[in-house]
Amino acid sequence: MQVMELTGPRVLVPGQRPQPVISADDEVLVRMTTVGVCGSDVHYYSAGRIGSQVVDFPFIVGHEGAGQVVATGTAVEHVSPGDAVAIEPAMCCGHCDQCRIGRMNTCRNLRFLGCPGQAEGCLAEYLVMPASSCIPLPSGVDAEQAALSEPLAISLYALRRAALSPQTTVGIFGYGPIGMGVHLMMTAHGCCAPWISEPLAERRRLAQGQGAAGVHPPEQIEAAVPAAVPELLDVAFECCGEQEALDQALRLLKPGGTLMLIGIPPTLDNWSMPVDLMRHREITVRNVRRQCGCVEDTLHLIAAGRIDTEAMISHRLPFAATAQAFDMVADYRDGVMKAMVEVSNGT
Repeated sequence: MQVMELTGPRVLVPGQRPQPVISADDEVLVRMTTVGVCGSDVHYYSAGRIGSQVVDFPFIVGHEGAGQVVATGTAVEHVSPGDAVAIEPAMCCGHCDQCRIGRMNTCRNLRFLGCPGQAEGCLAEYLVMPASSCIPLPSGVDAEQAALSEPLAISLYALRRAALSPQTTVGIFGYGPIGMGVHLMMTAHGCCAPWISEPLAERRRLAQGQGAAGVHPPEQIEAAVPAAVPELLDVAFECCGEQEALDQALRLLKPGGTLMLIGIPPTLDNWSMPVDLMRHREITVRNVRRQCGCVEDTLHLIAAGRIDTEAMISHRLPFAATAQAFDMVADYRDGVMKAMVEVSNGT
């Protein structure tokens, strides 16, 4: 089968691998149709690592995917050949202490698509996954929307961890796909319009089109929010992994506020946090580790028309142009928000 392999930093080329086969009765063979390019994929593409996770080249990345079932193991009952499915990239063991209490996203033995040392990714024509990672699509949901259910599920999980109410004042720092996903989920759940900080003009225009309390570049947000909300914000979502965004989010949180850390720093091994400010304001910090149990709910929100996925997709490219898609996202070119790669048309 054809795959796209990382063979070095910013070198993504076509390759050939043996087509995978089902080796257990609870596995599913999927023909991939669509893969979304994620910021974490781009970290591996550009730097060859995220923190302690270092790529051993050659390596296949990609984890936001959807496909069509080709074959199933004998114990698989909820999907059949021909079914369209969303791919849940996290493969938990189901037995450790974390899995037993429902924290599959912090499973002690977690394997994740496109994560070095765990599992190669889904930028390939075929993929074998556990049946539990293959989620049938509700009526009306297409492959692109199914692939987007993975990053959108992270936003839904973050929203749930933040425990927002319709009156909660919110800031979103970084309006890439995750920041936009938080915004879309807030709208779907009837939350207040958020304040948004984003350096790129194209993304600020997109945020304004989705409705916001205010959309500003980082150099203006610290004056704009206090002028309109003297008490400051209840919750701040850090969605870009930048130290400057984290610093601003903390300064704009009211006493007793909550900082939600979602963004993945491209180079930082440690965050720097102002202890004096955090202690005096008694700021709560919550990390968001991917998502937990939110993909199916996200698919149903999409099916019900409560999430506008089309607003997030900015580019669609064929499989042969995968490197072009990665370069575009890595360099923030051409107003890119979310680039989608069509691996096959599912036929």
